[in-house]
Amino acid sequence: MSASTSASVSASPSPEDLKRQFLQGNNTWTQGWEDLLRLDPVLFERYMRMHNVPQSRQHLSLKEQEFIWIAVQACSTTAYSPGVRAHIKAALAVGATQEEIMEVIGMTSLVGIHTVTQAVPILFEVLQDQGKEDLIPALENDPRREAIKQDFIQRRKFWTDTWNPVLRLDPDFFEAYMSFSSLPNSRNVIEPKIRELIYCAFDASTTHLYNRGTKIHMRNAVQLGATPEQIMDMLEIVSFVGMNGVLDGASLLAQEVLATEAESKI
Repeated sequence: MSASTSASVSASPSPEDLKRQFLQGNNTWTQGWEDLLRLDPVLFERYMRMHNVPQSRQHLSLKEQEFIWIAVQACSTTAYSPGVRAHIKAALAVGATQEEIMEVIGMTSLVGIHTVTQAVPILFEVLQDQGKEDLIPALENDPRREAIKQDFIQRRKFWTDTWNPVLRLDPDFFEAYMSFSSLPNSRNVIEPKIRELIYCAFDASTTHLYNRGTKIHMRNAVQLGATPEQIMDMLEIVSFVGMNGVLDGASLLAQEVLATEAESKI
């Protein structure tokens, strides 16, 4: 073995060292991490190096980072319970309150409205293609719809043309949604800038990739004072959901290997 190869091997951290380094950050150890570390310590170490970048810089505080983690793991497009539990625990460890964490979890429900905002314009196209434009109510010169729109702006502090088709077709639903979606604004448990980063996080998530919403909430966050560095840290944290399948897969592989070994001894 050459001197350089020997130095490289000796420099490789042990699994115990890697686990210790992982736990030095605001991280929670789970069975998935245990199995991954045992099965592929090199992959574990390379991921940890990437994972530590936003955590070490803290353009977002550790608590704010945990809010991003909880949102993206709890969102229905991901719904990764081990990650939700781990990051609730991590958030509590850095001072997050039950009220704050519940607010973040509740905010993730708003991802469901994207079914409506994506599909209603398609309905408009179908009606137009079928020559049934007369079935689409007018938005202009309608006092009730205009009042609902102004109420939304007052509560949510923004408006986007994304809402126009929904307001035109179903003002009753839109009014109820407005009341539902404005709850975080009215309670103000999470500061406005961080709320917008949370909305942006689950819109930009690998499991959703809703570009329209990402742009709307990114713009709102910038207008509220978010820096490019804070937005980049948020996006980097969101990208880590790609490890969810690895952690589950590592645990399943570990279980199957143990089962196979046990069967071979019978």
